[in-house]
Amino acid sequence: MNTRRKKLFRIFTACIPAMTLEKDINQPKFRNEHQKAAINLIYTFNWMNEKIDRIFEQFDITQQQFNILRILRGAGEPLSTLQIRQRMLDKMSDTSRIVDRLIKKGMVKKNTCRADRRLVDIIITTKGKKLLEKLDNRSDEMDAIFQSLNEEDAKSLNQLLDKIRNSG
Repeated sequence: MNTRRKKLFRIFTACIPAMTLEKDINQPKFRNEHQKAAINLIYTFNWMNEKIDRIFEQFDITQQQFNILRILRGAGEPLSTLQIRQRMLDKMSDTSRIVDRLIKKGMVKKNTCRADRRLVDIIITTKGKKLLEKLDNRSDEMDAIFQSLNEEDAKSLNQLLDKIRNSG
C-alpha cells in the first residue's frame, strides 16, 4: 500500500470508534480471556472470509478454487488430487469436486499420470494462470485486511497462531 493510502487510512480510522468483540457480538462478558480469544478468533476468521469472498466473487471463483490454482502454480508441475488435498488450507474440502468445477471453467485440466496410468495429474491452464495474475494485481486489497497491523504486529500474530496450533 502506498504512503498516501496509509496516511488516509490512519486519518479515516482515527475518526471511527474502535471495534471490539464485545460490541460486535453484543456480549459484555466472557467466562475468561481464553474463551474470549477463541470466540474472537472464530469471529475474525468469518469477518476476513466475508471480505475475501467479495474480492473473489468479482472473478467468479471461490477461496478453495483459488487455493488449488495457487497450489498448482506454486508447484510448477502436475499434481495428483491427493497431493493438492495435502497442501490445501481447508483440509475438509472436496478436492475432486472443486477440481471438476475448475475444469468446467477451463482453469485446470486432467492428464493421465505417466508413471501410473490409474492416476490423473492436475495441471493449471493458461486461463488459470491469467486469473491468478489478475488476482495478484489485487493483492493490496487482500493485504488491506491487515493494514492496521505493522510488520512487528503481524509477526507476533503469526507466532501466537503457530503457538496455538502447536499446543494441541
